[in-house]
Amino acid sequence: MSQTHTREAASVSINIRAKTRQRDLIDQAADRLGRSRSDFMLEAACREAENVLLDQAFFTVDEGTYAKFQALLDQPLPPTDKLRRLLKTKAPWEK
Repeated sequence: MSQTHTREAASVSINIRAKTRQRDLIDQAADRLGRSRSDFMLEAACREAENVLLDQAFFTVDEGTYAKFQALLDQPLPPTDKLRRLLKTKAPWEK
């Protein structure tokens, strides 16, 4: 087995300090998903890390491809019943 593979398979400890209210909030959310605090926190942290890295990605395209991309962004989607329902629905924090 290669050293890289061995390192990936090994578990390491990550320690953080949190306020009681933060821990309780995390525990409540983890419990709702049927996960442990550690699993919940690790998944959330990894998802955010991926988002940060993906937001930093740089793509290069030729002028024609960029023009097509820009045209797609400039065209609004056609209204559908599903979109109308979505836009009329209140966000959970507004209810």
